[in-house]
Amino acid sequence: MKKIVLIAFLAALSAAVCPAQESRQDISLSGTSLIEPFTASTTDVQVHASPAYGALLSYRFMMTPTSALEANYGITYQNSFSYFANPNHYQILARTQEISAAYVHSFVYKDFNPFVEAGPGAFIFLPILNTGTTTQFTRQQVEVGGIWGAGFAYEVSPSFDIRAEYRGLITKVPEFGQSQLATKRWFKPWISEPVIGVAYHF
Repeated sequence: MKKIVLIAFLAALSAAVCPAQESRQDISLSGTSLIEPFTASTTDVQVHASPAYGALLSYRFMMTPTSALEANYGITYQNSFSYFANPNHYQILARTQEISAAYVHSFVYKDFNPFVEAGPGAFIFLPILNTGTTTQFTRQQVEVGGIWGAGFAYEVSPSFDIRAEYRGLITKVPEFGQSQLATKRWFKPWISEPVIGVAYHF
């Protein structure tokens, strides 16, 4: 009888300890590309932007096996915003930073885990003042908005997975402190951001 009680106690203790050892956090580093859509406005300003390439650093905390909270920081190297305000043409080189948070819901299928996410974000447009920027007195601009995304994580080991995602960034078109460049519009439908990277679980 004592042996049975001891075995039952050890089994219960093992069941309690094992979940505590599961990974509940992960950090990921990904390469990104921002693709801003063409924007035309009621103020006769048209905006084109070249693709921007950069990196995204993310931290996730698992509240349950399928629900997580995520914090993100992203930055691009540079891209070119071209403004056409008839008859003038202005070009601004800029970096874009993202600071965002999201709720993530995952669907677990063995090693293949699709997920969706959404949350608020802030976007910082930083003009690069060099010969590629043709208008003076441009200023940093911060816009609030949101993010959403859908993707999957493929587990290659208990500690690592490969993560790929399509994200949408919802924010206003920047004017960099120049009233003549104001479109008074949001990017429509949104800024597209394909993402691929590696996550480490701990």
